[in-house]
Amino acid sequence: MATYVLIPGAGGESWHWHRVVPLLRERGHDVVAPDLPADDETAGFAEYADVVVRAIGDRRNLVVVGHSMGGFVAPMVCERVPVDLMVLVAAMVPRPGESGGEWWTATGQQRAMRELAERRGVVLGEDFDPRDVFFHDVPPGIAAEAMAGGLEQSARPFADPWPLDRWPRVPTRFLLCRDDRMFPADFQRRVVRERLGIEPDEMPGGHMPALARPSELVERLEGYRVRAGLP
Repeated sequence: MATYVLIPGAGGESWHWHRVVPLLRERGHDVVAPDLPADDETAGFAEYADVVVRAIGDRRNLVVVGHSMGGFVAPMVCERVPVDLMVLVAAMVPRPGESGGEWWTATGQQRAMRELAERRGVVLGEDFDPRDVFFHDVPPGIAAEAMAGGLEQSARPFADPWPLDRWPRVPTRFLLCRDDRMFPADFQRRVVRERLGIEPDEMPGGHMPALARPSELVERLEGYRVRAGLP
């Protein structure tokens, strides 16, 4: 039995994994999916990592999965507990000392997102439509639930420099989503190669695979686990 540690992106809600958690448990695995203090203006990535580490406790055979902004948190967790495998899903990949706010310009994300939108015939304003960018392939009822609730993501994590001086020495896989409108596929391929030195794996779908394609995402995670030799 492995323990999957599921780290959410912006908004910090474990609910975003609610379609994945039961599928992993059906396969006999333990699952840790904590809520993060996203609405706490005093909490940055260090505090987010604290929450995850406390939730893990003394569990072992860890597969840490970070989605989107969770790409900042997952490697910090890997530096503090014995992790066997890290999987980044449609995730941000920071460099040492780079803040969450600096990441957008340093990677060229905003330009990549706008260029993709233009190719789709969409003009993005200052406040883009989350239904179009995040939830375009999520079942309508689940997308409506996601947009109706949730925490307001504080700006604090985007202000602090990422504290690690290197990426942790943990086997790492990256899974990008080919139809992601937030982090376009070509953009992600480049960033992952430049910053992690690995080739990303790919699956169909948009930025929220845990909501849109939970069964396929679980199959991918389980494939990584098996290839890593974990129980």
